[in-house]
Amino acid sequence: MRTICFYFQVHQPYRLKPYRFFDIGEDHYYWDDFANKSIMRKVAEKCYLPMNQLLLELIQKYDGKFKVSFSLSGVFMDQMEEYAPDVLESFQKLVATGHAELLNETYAHALAALKSKEEFHDMVRKQQDKIKKLFNGYTPKVFRNTELIYSDVIGEMVAELGYEAILTEGAKHILGWKSPNYVYCNAIEPKLKVLLKNFRLSDDIAFRFGEKAWADWPLTTDKFVNWINQIPQEEEVINLFMDYETFGEHQWAESGIFDFMSHLPEAVFSNSNFTFSTPSEVVKEVPPVGKIHVPVPISWADEERDLTAWLGNDLQDEAFDRLYELEHLVKQSKDPEIQKDWKYLQTSDHFYYMCTKFFSDGDIHAYFSPYESPYEAFINYMNVLSDFMLRLKKEQETPVVE
Repeated sequence: MRTICFYFQVHQPYRLKPYRFFDIGEDHYYWDDFANKSIMRKVAEKCYLPMNQLLLELIQKYDGKFKVSFSLSGVFMDQMEEYAPDVLESFQKLVATGHAELLNETYAHALAALKSKEEFHDMVRKQQDKIKKLFNGYTPKVFRNTELIYSDVIGEMVAELGYEAILTEGAKHILGWKSPNYVYCNAIEPKLKVLLKNFRLSDDIAFRFGEKAWADWPLTTDKFVNWINQIPQEEEVINLFMDYETFGEHQWAESGIFDFMSHLPEAVFSNSNFTFSTPSEVVKEVPPVGKIHVPVPISWADEERDLTAWLGNDLQDEAFDRLYELEHLVKQSKDPEIQKDWKYLQTSDHFYYMCTKFFSDGDIHAYFSPYESPYEAFINYMNVLSDFMLRLKKEQETPVVE
């Protein structure tokens, strides 16, 4: 079996509005509704709607032989319901074909796996319930943790929830001489299969496609198929994992990205012995070659493929620690607004905006941030968190009326 596994991450955070020190204790609504709606609608028109239509046409054209998979964050699904029901309907049509697999993740696209097993499991179950509600009882079999963050212990937690497989980064410092083009298994719980991203080929599409200074620009389907044909025959699976916003948003339509995807299946079918498979099909058909040992968490991000994009400086660590110090109080709260805000405040993007990395990685972080600086992101977040603390303490102090 020689197959390509396409996986797309679909996520939009609930962005915080500018929240001043003087708002603490006075204003308990934190979210920038205008920005969230306008960004969702912009990306819907540039990416989600045209790309979903293209994928639907490809699935139909090739009678289901072309297949893809998605992870839709819970906060993204909330925003589809609120701002983009047409996008939700287009995803529902794709899933209904039976050739677009949904994966599960944490509801709020959170870093909970690094801090609280209880909260992590709560987030995963909440996400599962949301998928069932919106996609006719659909139950994912494969898991994708936030930002592809994975370790042996995180894999064990995922296995406890009954998933067959997990996706993560094919980080060089973990693989060593090994190839990402095999199926592996978790080092603690071998029944959990591990699919590793081929980051070179994935990033050729996601990051380098429109870069005219790239030595291999322009990337054509013939060139791409020639590259995959050079992969040794015994390496059976090419995992192409990327943000869905690659198509039309990060790589504009003018770059030719939609044309590339439109012609890729035909080029693969005509000029290679590769097929397309979903993650659950891969783990069903391809046995693992051995365990992959990941003692320290890895991710997709930056050259290091570690956690420093989210937890790499004092600002991020302070915000992260203060947030999860509130978990025990939140668990006692009966206020649905507090519960909702607690989930949304855990979204990894808030910590990504606080990253102080420089050079090429720093440019990427700045591109995605709505703030002028990481320090502004930190101050705004901590102001909101201060108000959130006051709400929790006030609820604790309010006597229950029988």
